[in-house]
Amino acid sequence: MRKIAIVLMLVTLALNSCRENSKSERFLPPSTGAVNSLMVVMDNELWKGAIGDKVREHFAARVLAVPQSEAILSLIQIPPQVFKGATTNSRSVLFVQQDTLSIAHIKSDLYAKPQKVAVVKGRDYAELLANIDLVAPKAIAAFRNNEISQAQRRFKKSLNKEQDLKEEFGITLNVPSVYSVGKHEDNFVWLDRQILKGNMNVIAYEMPWDSFTTDSTFVRDIIRMRDSVGKKYIPGPDVPGKKTYMITEKAFAPYVFPAEISGRKAAEVRGIWEISGYPMAGPFLTYIINDEPNNRKLILEGFIFAPSANKRDDLLELEAILKTVRFE
Repeated sequence: MRKIAIVLMLVTLALNSCRENSKSERFLPPSTGAVNSLMVVMDNELWKGAIGDKVREHFAARVLAVPQSEAILSLIQIPPQVFKGATTNSRSVLFVQQDTLSIAHIKSDLYAKPQKVAVVKGRDYAELLANIDLVAPKAIAAFRNNEISQAQRRFKKSLNKEQDLKEEFGITLNVPSVYSVGKHEDNFVWLDRQILKGNMNVIAYEMPWDSFTTDSTFVRDIIRMRDSVGKKYIPGPDVPGKKTYMITEKAFAPYVFPAEISGRKAAEVRGIWEISGYPMAGPFLTYIINDEPNNRKLILEGFIFAPSANKRDDLLELEAILKTVRFE
């Protein structure tokens, strides 16, 4: 009898535990929204004034290193009373409200999944402005990382199966199947895909480990590297009497930021490419990865040719691809 009582007690505890877990694990619908869009929830009067200007200053700032002027996020403003039902499923949300509290923080998966919600509250305009300044850099990074993760999840539905990157460099990339290898030569692999008004490209090559050893010449060395690779591997259109090839735009130096890719220190480079001897140009994103175990600098780059078309979302796709690199 005692054994039966113990068994019954254990079963009861297990059932109670299941009920508690079911209550705590509420269902969240999948998040929705266009790529790089942000739902801004705030009163219309705030949106029309200085608070709205501050939001636009940060969250609709211009994308770096693209030929046309594009905002980093497309803003959609609605008043709080409209924020219900399907609108709460937006993947990226910024909530701004004058309140009795002063708050600036970021929450995950409040109404849908995956979702990032930045909440900004202040007791007056001064606090609201200060809190927007405080949270904006972290919120923008959170929104972008969420978009990149979402893109990488989409890639996995249909991946390119070609082995050129693995054979040449011992790496893998999650590249969508719409890309294909267009060129594979010694120390150079080029994948590309056609888009409505042009093409998107991913290239990979390696440099000696002791490249880029001097900080004072780092940017100049990057330009020299890109121009030499472009001259050797990336030709431009056929022009009688000219040799055309890709170079780094001469008018503006590229932007360089510290980064970490697949657990390795790296440099992120954003700039504009052009064709030497021909009027063509577009944005590029390069990662120079310190691959110390293989005694080399691994170079991964994405670039776009799409004249007169917006390129922000395509650049994010290329960034998402390059950040999936894994070393075999």
